[in-house]
Amino acid sequence: MIVINFLDEQAKKIMLGNDKGNYTVPTVGLYPYQWNWDSAFAALGFATFDINRAWIELETLFSSQWSNGMVPHIIFHQSIAGYFPGPDVWDTNQVPQTSGISQPPVAASFARLIFDKDKEFGLDRLKELFPKFMASHRWFFEHRNENGMIVVNHPWESGRDNAPEWDEAMQNIDISNVGEYDRNDLSHVDPHMRPQKQDYDRFMAIVYFARACNWNEKTMAKNGPFRVADSGMTFILLRANRDLLEIAKILGEDGSEIERWIKTIERGVEQLWNPKIGAYDAINIRTGTFANSISSASFLCWYGGVENSTLLETFERVIKSSTYSVPSHDPNSEKFEPFRYWRGPVWGVINTMIGMGLKQMGHNKRAEKVRSDTAVLIAKSGFAEYFNPIDASPAGGRDFTWTAAIWLAWASPNASDFQEILGVKNGRD
Repeated sequence: MIVINFLDEQAKKIMLGNDKGNYTVPTVGLYPYQWNWDSAFAALGFATFDINRAWIELETLFSSQWSNGMVPHIIFHQSIAGYFPGPDVWDTNQVPQTSGISQPPVAASFARLIFDKDKEFGLDRLKELFPKFMASHRWFFEHRNENGMIVVNHPWESGRDNAPEWDEAMQNIDISNVGEYDRNDLSHVDPHMRPQKQDYDRFMAIVYFARACNWNEKTMAKNGPFRVADSGMTFILLRANRDLLEIAKILGEDGSEIERWIKTIERGVEQLWNPKIGAYDAINIRTGTFANSISSASFLCWYGGVENSTLLETFERVIKSSTYSVPSHDPNSEKFEPFRYWRGPVWGVINTMIGMGLKQMGHNKRAEKVRSDTAVLIAKSGFAEYFNPIDASPAGGRDFTWTAAIWLAWASPNASDFQEILGVKNGRD
């Protein structure tokens, strides 16, 4: 218990150390700005010890929402020399300056959890955020919806930048006009833990295309070099809509539009099932082909409220293939790399959502396996950005905000208040 209490205090110290007053950075140096879903996870962590600060985090995030409803994936509250790609590269003409793409919409789901922790304090804050959540989700349905599947126009939009499910769709992207650039990330993290140059060249080619068309959504949807249906984004938005519908009921708002969104995605997820691999998969919209990739995003179906018994078998096989669950890519795949970003390492934030989903669908033992493995990884290797699933080595950035946040809200044995709300202590098993 002494170790657990120490880790609790360390997690709080990290969050406060990365706190810039009204927003947090993921970690000092490597990621010096506000990131979209990082910030939502930070709010969940803050809610365990400072509920007001939790709401401020979400409010700051949505204060930079675009007029079309999009919440950008990076907000450049200040200019920091040397960071690439910085605000001048994105050139989105926003105030404050932002990137031109979004990230997984976990904010509404976490706002519901934060509200449940202190309903009296949070009611007015939830009322203020509700129309912004609605606008954000509507943007996804207007611009990222392909027959109920939610797509990404850039791998960064998925939050899983270099995942193998993007490989096929990235192969034919023209990089002839990308030019030279200096990557800030490689001065902070060992290159074998980061996306390779060939990935970054393609990342930047997509950015330059979107910038050239002034971030016009119709042009990007029709002619953009990358458009892929993502199971992770689809299940996260499905869950967010379920939570947003509950928020609407709490506030006495009309939820009919949200109900239509939920039905649309419930139909759409069926198309993402790849029987060849026994998992939900990504689909290249340009070619209609599956990626044939089993990733941790495949297991977010339970988080989205979708049951699949065949996937449980796949899940068991994958987690038995590594020491710690859940590897971000199937260890049995030739593309598996235990240290390289989203091609194998365990990410605590994805584990949190998988664990929440498993528990709430009644798969208690599996959920506890995911939670306890996450706790052991953090206890062994600290609050790293991600972890080697074979030997628990820390990888990526250190003193990471969202790893500290999920420890406080979910992974720590002392996280009893949130675990009750999350349903961690209830289920069928």
